[in-house]
Amino acid sequence: MWEHQSLFRVSAQLFADGVFNLLDRNLRPEVFLLGFAAAKEGDEPGAVELEPPTVRYQPDDFAQVKARAASAEANAGPRDNVYHLHPGDHDRFEKQHWYELMCRATSETLCALNEERQENRCSFCSTPVSLQGYLVTVVLQLAGDCYDGYYVLPKQSHTRPGNLPHAAVLEFLHDCTRALREADTADNDQPMLDRDYNELLRSAGRRLMLGVSPGSTHGLYDACNGVAALRHEGDEGIGTLLVSRRLHPAVVPVLTLETPVTLRDHRSVRKLLELSEGHTALISDASHIFGLGQPVSENDSQYEPLVTVHFTNHYSWEVSHAGHVLMRVVSNTPRLPQGKVAAENFARVAALVFPTLNHDSIDYLWDLAKSATSQPTGTILVISAGAAHEAQRLSRQSFRVVPRIMTPSVLRLVTNIDGAVLIEPNGMCYAIGSILDGLATEKGDSSRGSRFNSALRYVNSSQYPVLAVVVSEDGWIDLLPSVNG
Repeated sequence: MWEHQSLFRVSAQLFADGVFNLLDRNLRPEVFLLGFAAAKEGDEPGAVELEPPTVRYQPDDFAQVKARAASAEANAGPRDNVYHLHPGDHDRFEKQHWYELMCRATSETLCALNEERQENRCSFCSTPVSLQGYLVTVVLQLAGDCYDGYYVLPKQSHTRPGNLPHAAVLEFLHDCTRALREADTADNDQPMLDRDYNELLRSAGRRLMLGVSPGSTHGLYDACNGVAALRHEGDEGIGTLLVSRRLHPAVVPVLTLETPVTLRDHRSVRKLLELSEGHTALISDASHIFGLGQPVSENDSQYEPLVTVHFTNHYSWEVSHAGHVLMRVVSNTPRLPQGKVAAENFARVAALVFPTLNHDSIDYLWDLAKSATSQPTGTILVISAGAAHEAQRLSRQSFRVVPRIMTPSVLRLVTNIDGAVLIEPNGMCYAIGSILDGLATEKGDSSRGSRFNSALRYVNSSQYPVLAVVVSEDGWIDLLPSVNG
C-alpha cells in the first residue's frame, strides 16, 4: 500500500500494548491494517491488502466488503437533502458517508468471521483513510471474554462509549486515523504514534464523562479532578455527586440553592461537598450544582439508575452507574476498577496445577486466596507442592514457622509484613515473609513492580508444581501457575 506500512503497523501495535495493558493485561490487543484498492473490485487480484501478510486472515475473507457497503447504501433509502455552498463540500460529504459504510461493513465481516471460527475476539475498525490508491483502515482486536466482562452503560453508540475500555478504543482509533492522514503529506511519510499512554486514557476519561453528562455537557471530568485536588479546612474531599438533569423524577430534593453554583468554581463545590452524607448527595447537571437530594429507592416507580461521582480521597474519585464502578481516577489518571479473582477461574487454574486436589481442598485454597486479595498493601501467597523443602531452602531469607494449617484470619495477619507466604496445597504453612528468588525470564514485565516480577521468576524456576496469587499495591491481582493455565 505504501512504503512504511510495516513501520506504522508495528508502531500501532506497540501503542495499543502500552495503552490497554494499563487498563487490563487480559485484553491482549492485536492490531493489523486492512487496505482496499479504490480502483479494483473485491474479487480482483490485489484488491485487498493485509499488513502483516501473516495475520490469520486472508484477502479473500474481505472480498465482499465493498459489495456489503454498497448494499447497505442502497437499502438505506433516500437520505435527507443536504445543500452545500461549495461543490467540493458535497463531494467530501459523500466520501465520508462511503467511508463510514466501509467501516461498518468491515466490522460486520470481522464479526461474522470470528463467530464462524469461534474466536472470542472483539473487533473495532477505524474510519478508512484514502492513502496512495487504497482505503486503509486500522483494525484493533481485544480478548472478548475480558472486554465483555466490564459493565456497559445502557445507552451506548458508535460515538458514545459504554465504559472506559470502549472510550479508550475510540481514542486509539482516532489517533490512528489522524496518523494515517498525516502519512499522505509530502513531508511525513513515516507516521508515528508517540502520544503518552496516560494522556490517551485521560482523553478517554473525558469522552466517557461527556457521554454520561446530561445534554453531553463538556467539562465534568476536569471539574471532578479540580474538586478532588482541594482540601477544606485540612480535610480531604470525601462526598458524593449525583449527575442528572434538573428536576429528575428519580431525585428527591432536600435543599435547593437559590443561585446554582457553577462546577468551574472548584472551591465552592468542594465546600458544598461537605454537606453530602449517606444517601444525600449534591445534585448537578454536569454544569452547575443545584442543591442536595436523594435518589429514590429501587422499589419506587420513578427509580432510574443515575450516574454517581464518589470523591473517595485527596486527588481520587470514581464514577459509577447502577452500583457498578465505571472508572477510578487517581491523580488525574483513569483506571478500571480492579476486580477480585473469580472463583471459577481460580478453581480451573488450581485444578490444572494440582490435579489430585478435590473440590473441598480447592474451595479452602480459594478462601485463603480471597483473604490474600483483601490485603491493601499487596502480598504474595505461594501454594507449592514443595513448600516444606522451599521453606528450608529459603530459610536465610524468610521466617520459618512451626507447620500449621493456615486460616483466612491468620493469613490476614501474616501478610501485613513484606514477603510471600509459603503453604502446601493442603493449606499447611511453613514460612512467612519469604523473599522469593528465581532466574530471569522473558515473560518479565518492566512496567510491573518487583513483587510481580519476583513471583514470576520464582514460579518459572520452581521444580515443584506451584500457584502464586500476587496482589500488587495498585490493586492488580494475578494468578501465576507453573503450567500454562
